[in-house]
Formats: sequence, structure tokens, C-alpha cells
Amino acid sequence: MSMGDLVADLKASLHDAGEVFVAAGDMERLLKVSALDFNGYRPRTLLGKLTVEAGRMAYPAPDDCYLFKSSLWGIAPAVRAKPWEKQWPGRLPDVRMIDGAAGKELHLTPEPSAHQVAVLGSEFRFYYFGNHVIGDTADKTTIHPGDRFLLLLRAQAEAMRELMIRNIKKPVQLRDGLQSAPKNMTPAAWYERLMAEWAEKMQRQGV
Repeated sequence: MSMGDLVADLKASLHDAGEVFVAAGDMERLLKVSALDFNGYRPRTLLGKLTVEAGRMAYPAPDDCYLFKSSLWGIAPAVRAKPWEKQWPGRLPDVRMIDGAAGKELHLTPEPSAHQVAVLGSEFRFYYFGNHVIGDTADKTTIHPGDRFLLLLRAQAEAMRELMIRNIKKPVQLRDGLQSAPKNMTPAAWYERLMAEWAEKMQRQGV
């Protein structure tokens, strides 16, 4: 699934409603927002690493990280030393992701000690949840081809949400075209219907 293919499919599926989204990047925006909503239903667990320093708390998070999962530093694959042994690293840092001045940061507390770096090494490996993305080519798209329909369904709902906001001061009705629904359905009604259908199908298929 490439961005170009998905844009063409989304345009066709929106029928008359697609006439509103004519600016450059409109369809791409709808698809990218929809892809991010897959994070909660189709989580991507990725392996990251950084170089820790004694006494340093803050480190840049991976660009595609939206949630930290777990640390492997001092936990796997090597078995840790016993508390009475010289190589015992002591309490390992807890990790939290925060919004830093230059972007997302991973904060290690307490800060790694010189002894921990000497015993465990400076390479800090960890698992994190990565954002779903749609690339210009199929191999750069993280959503499974089997979820193509679900992605388009979510993008249709996103289109209705934008139509609802754009026309908040005046009523808007959509002509027949989307799944043969009644002609008098408003964007707000469409949004609620499509989101309910999307959530139901995602939960039914499971993670």
C-alpha cells in the first residue's frame, strides 16, 4: 500500500464529499491521521538503543516513538549479578518519555551511575511503540495490506469530521454515494456512523 494508491482509493470512496478536499495534501493528511489511530489497535513494538552516560538523565527518543514500553538494560539477555556480588548494578533507572525543549525525550531516573555503566555497558537497549506511517512505496507503509479497508474506512470518518468542522455554522447534507445511506445524513452523523463501524471491526479482528 503506497500513499499514491491509497489517495486514489480514498478519493473514489468519498464520491461527492471528495470534491471538498481538493487542496494539495488534503487526502494525504486524512490518511496520515487515520494511520496514527491504528497505534492503539495494531501496536508496533520496535527495538531502540541509545548510549547512556554516568550522571546523565535525558536522552532523545526515537523519532517514531509514541510510547516507551520496557528496558532491556541489565535485564536481558545476561543474568544480573546477586546483590552481594561486586557486579551488582543496584537499582536500575525507571524510564519516562516527556516533551523536551528539542522534542521527545527519555528520562532515566535515577541517573545511571558510573558503576552501572562499567558493569552493564553504555548501550541501553529498549522496546518502544512506534507510530504507524504511510510511505510513498508499499515497503515504507507499516499498516498491513489486510487492513487496507479499515484504513480507508477510518479516513472516510476523518473526512466527515473535517467537513463537520468546516461547516460548523451552516447545515450541510451529503448526496447519495457513501455506502448507499439516506441522502439527508449530515457530516456529523456520517462521522459517528463510520467511527462506530471502524471501532467495531477493529475490535472484532483483534490485535
